[in-house]
Amino acid sequence: MRLIDYTTIIRQAWAAFDPSQTVQAVEDISARVSTNHVFRLTLDSGDRVIAKLSYFGKFEHFKDDHRIIHALANNLLYPFENVLAKSLMKNGQVFIYRHQDELIDAWVVFYNPIRTMERLPRRLDEPHIRKLGNEIARFHLACARASSVLPKYAKTLRSDVQGLLDLLDTDAGRFEHRMHIDTLRRQCHLFLENRKKLVDKTVETMPVFVDWNIGNFSVTPDQKLFSRWDYDWFRISYRVMDFYFFSRVCSDAGDRTVFSYYIGPMAEERFGWFLDEYHKVYPLTEREIRFLPEAYRFFILNYVIKYGRYFFHRTYATKLQREAYDIYLPSIDTFDVTPILKRLGL
Repeated sequence: MRLIDYTTIIRQAWAAFDPSQTVQAVEDISARVSTNHVFRLTLDSGDRVIAKLSYFGKFEHFKDDHRIIHALANNLLYPFENVLAKSLMKNGQVFIYRHQDELIDAWVVFYNPIRTMERLPRRLDEPHIRKLGNEIARFHLACARASSVLPKYAKTLRSDVQGLLDLLDTDAGRFEHRMHIDTLRRQCHLFLENRKKLVDKTVETMPVFVDWNIGNFSVTPDQKLFSRWDYDWFRISYRVMDFYFFSRVCSDAGDRTVFSYYIGPMAEERFGWFLDEYHKVYPLTEREIRFLPEAYRFFILNYVIKYGRYFFHRTYATKLQREAYDIYLPSIDTFDVTPILKRLGL
């Protein structure tokens, strides 16, 4: 099978964007755990640009994602106006290059490099966690305030889970998930029922960045959020979709070098410190806290099981999907949010 020449596609994309400058070097800076490919370009002027290449999903969704990312990056107010990378524009629109041949349909978007400051330690102490909870609450408030100016977004939690149910009715889905079809159908219906009961039309949606980790954001010397290494996607959803990942950031295990998605960090006292400070700034509701296990369930169903082989390299995807059936999904039914509700006085 012929290998895909990403570097050539990137060079072609830049030539379509600005033929007056030549690309002198293309450096692959991808995280290498996802199907997204990220590159640092050095131009003949010495300037540097970031390129992201993707071929997962649909071109129309990729285009919508980056219109929204760009709109959010330009509408977050001080002190978060520089948190997100700005996309490069041409003719008044985010520039997106589409490469199609018999082997691949790939899309490229360019960003100005994001500036970074200090990194948090790989394992946080209590003052770090409490400051982070306060700061993320402020950031979520800023995202909520910018929501009204963002372009429309078609994908929802409900449509994504319904998509998994639809997949299970196809020959491909029945083959891929042949050992777990009944389990998946039950899990999908549980999620849809609980989403409708807990948050449908009662909890606002806003931009959330599902999948933060210590390594992809930087802070100022006094631990204010400075930037997120955001050459990736996000979605419009409920703010609690971010919380499982912040529980991982706060976890006693610290930053993880081995991929796993256990529910345990949400029950740690350390995540309680985060929620204490968050709740003071941007109060949570009882419905949102009761939805926390469902946010986790959605992540496992949609990103680990449904799309795992696209979002992760094969080694990670196989491991995570096995753990999803054996550990992650069964753990949801026994997760008790009562201590969190009592802690926050809800």
